[in-house]
Amino acid sequence: MKKINKVVIPAAGLGTRFLPASKVVPKELFTIVDQPILQINIDEAKEAGITEVILVVSPRKSSLADYFSDDPELESYLEERGQQDLLDKVKAITSQIRVTIVIQEEPKGLGHAILMAKAAVGDEPFAVMLPDDLVLHPVACLRQMMSVWQEHQLGCAAVRAVPEDRIHRYGVIKVERSHERIHYVNHLVEKPSAVEAPSNLAIVGRYLLPPQTFAILEQLNPGAIGEIQLTDALQGLAASEGFLAYEFEGDHFDAGDRLGFTVANVSYGLAHPEIGDELRQVLKELI
Repeated sequence: MKKINKVVIPAAGLGTRFLPASKVVPKELFTIVDQPILQINIDEAKEAGITEVILVVSPRKSSLADYFSDDPELESYLEERGQQDLLDKVKAITSQIRVTIVIQEEPKGLGHAILMAKAAVGDEPFAVMLPDDLVLHPVACLRQMMSVWQEHQLGCAAVRAVPEDRIHRYGVIKVERSHERIHYVNHLVEKPSAVEAPSNLAIVGRYLLPPQTFAILEQLNPGAIGEIQLTDALQGLAASEGFLAYEFEGDHFDAGDRLGFTVANVSYGLAHPEIGDELRQVLKELI
């Protein structure tokens, strides 16, 4: 059985929905309570047993690489003042996990971003996490999915049921058959209208993929706006060897959207052991 050890995190987007803040700070470093979005993803990867993160970035987002760099001056400052809890948080950023930076010179779609990681991944299965998608649950979404990979050794995407008026924002699966939370997929549609959608199960940004995904991506022709779509590669996997969807447990937040980002902050704040109770009281007073 082949184990998944690496995760690709595409982070080359410009974050235009958060301008002007994202002009200086990459949206992946925006905080949810007290943790950058990217760190929440990395912690989830660690929990799932991942040992290497491959971060795909644009040339103008050098601060993402800086985030993973050692900062002896800061560490000495915290140590001298006895702030061990903060020192541990700084050192934990990359502990037990390796980070590899890959440059995507220009945005050409999610499929192209993943293809940029081919050399770093090598000939082995891998995970993909879209950092905007956050799932709050005692058992990390990616960890839940690993049990599906261990049993079936097939590509898999995380899915959830979404309301009809939001289905057009997602890739949607057509289900051939299901067993509990696992769905066997025979077709995928990218951002269909509510009328055209083959189901209400939308893909959320978590994937487990076999290495042959790269060969499929290399053969795809760019679409009308010059982008290579991952959904087309997943369709190729479904047609050739089979593809699964896993209906995960947990609350999903789209932190790439202003409302989703705000709701994620409130939800993670309520779950925070230090401020949750006080925040709950404040919200009651405000509302």
